[in-house]
Formats: sequence, C-alpha cells, structure tokens
Amino acid sequence: MADNSKAEDAASDSVEAAKGTGDKKEKLADQVMQNPQVLAALQERLDNAPHTPSSYIETLPKAVKRRIDALKQLQVKCAHIEAKFYEEVHDLERKYAALYQPLFDKRRDFITGCAEPTDAEAEWHSENEEEEKLAGDLKNKVVIEEKEAGAAEESNPKGIPDFWFTIFRNVDMLSELVQEYDEPILKHLQDIKVKFSEPGQPMSFTLEFHFDPNDYFTNSVLTKTYKMKSEPDKSDPFSFEGPEIVDCEGCTIDWKKGKNVTVKIIKKKQKHKGRGTVRTITKQVPNDSFFNFFSPIKVSGDGESLDEDSECTLAIDFEVGHFFRERIVPRAVLYFTGEAIEDDDNFEEGEEGEEEAMKWN
Repeated sequence: MADNSKAEDAASDSVEAAKGTGDKKEKLADQVMQNPQVLAALQERLDNAPHTPSSYIETLPKAVKRRIDALKQLQVKCAHIEAKFYEEVHDLERKYAALYQPLFDKRRDFITGCAEPTDAEAEWHSENEEEEKLAGDLKNKVVIEEKEAGAAEESNPKGIPDFWFTIFRNVDMLSELVQEYDEPILKHLQDIKVKFSEPGQPMSFTLEFHFDPNDYFTNSVLTKTYKMKSEPDKSDPFSFEGPEIVDCEGCTIDWKKGKNVTVKIIKKKQKHKGRGTVRTITKQVPNDSFFNFFSPIKVSGDGESLDEDSECTLAIDFEVGHFFRERIVPRAVLYFTGEAIEDDDNFEEGEEGEEEAMKWN
C-alpha cells in the first residue's frame, strides 16, 4: 500500500510540473507576440508568402470582379475572331498548294525516273563543295583503275531508288511504326501528296500515298483524311490555340491473297473435354504494321470517351498525320539526305541550352 501511495504522489507531482511548464510556455508566447520586432517580422513573412492568382482575385471588391467578367467576354470574342483567321489561313494554304504542286510533280518525275533533270536543274553548290570535289576526283580515279582492270562499268539506276522508304527509315517517328515485313511494300511507294478540303467544305486534309504495281495489294493510292476544327470549345473557349485535328478516316486496302501484313495466322490446339481428342485450329489476329495507319481508331460520335491506350494511339496518329503534312511532304529531299533531321536536332538542343542558361542566371 505504501508503494502505491508513493506512485500516486509522484504522478501528482508530474502533472503539476507539466501544468507549470505549460503555463510558462503560454506566458513566453504572450511575451513574444507583444514584441514589436517579432510582429513586424511575422507580417513581412506573410506579405512575402506566395499566393495563387485565384486567391488574389477572391480578395477583390465585387465591382472589380464584375469588370473582370466583362474582360472574359471580350476574350471569348477574340477567340472566335482568331478561329476565322485560321479559316482564312486554310484558304491560303489551298491557294499556295496549287502553286507548289507543279514543283512536287517534277520532284516525283525525278524520283521515279520518268524525267531527267537538265544540267541547269541539277546544278547545286553545297557548303562542302571542295571536299566533295576531292572525293569525286578520288572516286573517278578508282573507277578508271577498275575499268583498266576489266571491272564492269558502274550501273545507272532509274530515278532515286527507295526515296520515300529512306525517309521512313531516317525519321524516328515513322521508323518506329515500320516492321521488317513492311519494308518491301514501302519500297514501292512513289509519292506522297497533301490535298486540302474544297472551299465551303469542313476543314480537313488528305494524305495520298501513291504506289507502283506490287505483289501486296491492288490499290494504286492509299488515303488518310484528317478532319479538323477551328472554333473555340463552348465549354472551354480559352483553351483555343488554333485548328486541331479531331478525327481521321482511312481507306480499305485490297490485299492480295496471303499478303495482308496487318494480320497474322496463329495455330492453337484444342482438346475435346469428353473424348480427349486434340485438334488444331487456325485463328487470324491483328499484327503490328505501318499499314494499320490506314485503319485508325474512330472517335466516338455519341460522346463516349476512349480508354487511355486508345487516346494515346489516336494522339500519336494525329501527330504523324500533322508531321507528314507540315514537314515530310514539303521538305522531302531534306529528310532523305538527313539535313532536315540535323536542323530539327540542333533546334531542340538550342532550346535546352537556353533553358539551362536561364536556370543559372
């Protein structure tokens, strides 16, 4: 019993001591808060504390908020005017596409070998002209020596072999879509054209892939149409940044028997539950291929959202279509030689370098 009494006394002393400590802390806090210097320091920290724009807007008087709402109304009207601007830009694209086309037709003729450039058309002075001249002289010397040794004369292939296929191979965005079994087909690709929608029609552009006769399909042209929209979204008008691709439509490829690379045949064994016998069945399943490009995912018209994988696939599809239109078709020779790719890489490095400089300043 004596021990219990001692424990209760000790516990009581501890409580009183804690109360005393608490009282001291409260008194100390009161004294600190009454210090003008401490209060000034706290106020400065509050003034310099980061705040979001929305938190600032909430503090404004009602009359000021009303004027801000009026500015937003004006901004929506600006977005609609901007949409009209891009519609006129599309009309200009159509106009200048007609001016580019004769040059692109001549490009096709040189690539396919249907025409040979004149000496004037083939004249080009490169930055590395002296190096190329030395290399050419060395090559001519080797050829002469080979001829003297009885070697066969160098052949002169028709046009520019594998022109478009080489572009596919050079551009990462495209090469990632191409499988090994796609390559023999792409070597038959003769030309890629961009066609814009007619005046008065909904904004769109169509990619035309022209193939020479081949052992894979009977189509001479494969098409992919990208539908566009140039108007602010009613639910989010401030997100408008110009025309955007909203849907795309492919075409039917008329594959020759056994040549469809977009599907593969798999064999599967099935065992009968009762008799125990085994049979082998064949099944056709989708196969990775660039030519799936012409069978895109359809955007649902009933408002149903796509799953994450489908949205990602569609976003990549839109990006590829835009790249064909904006970069590949207009600047094909530079992607064939790799010069455009080097320019793109240098531009990206410049951006990164500038960003690093901004961090250190």
